[in-house]
Amino acid sequence: MTDLAKTRVLMLATDGFEQDELLKPRQALIEAGAQVTLASLKRNPITGEKGGEKGESITPDALISEVDSRDFDALVLPGGVGNPDKLRMDDRAVDLVEEFMEDDKIVAAICHAPWLLVEADVVDGRTATSWPSIRTDLANAGADVVDQEVVVDGNLITSRKPDDIPAFNRAIIAALSKAD
Repeated sequence: MTDLAKTRVLMLATDGFEQDELLKPRQALIEAGAQVTLASLKRNPITGEKGGEKGESITPDALISEVDSRDFDALVLPGGVGNPDKLRMDDRAVDLVEEFMEDDKIVAAICHAPWLLVEADVVDGRTATSWPSIRTDLANAGADVVDQEVVVDGNLITSRKPDDIPAFNRAIIAALSKAD
């Protein structure tokens, strides 16, 4: 098993996150030894969705407004429709995505989360994938869009949907292991 004991990962999410896209990567990273911090727009528990139904809740560790990208090695962005749609309206969340990309740190986004990449204007010239309804947004922002379970383009890792989570997790852990 990979040991990421010194690795610090930031996850951004708010109400409406796709439950498995937050909880499964978070668990895989914790099991690999990474320190994972979940930041949100509020301190109260946030509630996910699974298959369009209300899902589990989780209490964030920090507020997005309080975190500093310099304190982390990677950023993981779970999808869900409402989650990235709300986050892309938050200036600090968008700034964090931009900072991680500018610092060439690992940024992993799944499903609808690439909306944040588009909002941060960081996909021009990059190869990426996403949920089908986001692909036009990615292409309009300059990305080379492909339909694959996981795409690794330098520090950027993207996946399409919950079924891709195992490949998404492997790609994140492999990238963090190389960076360690």
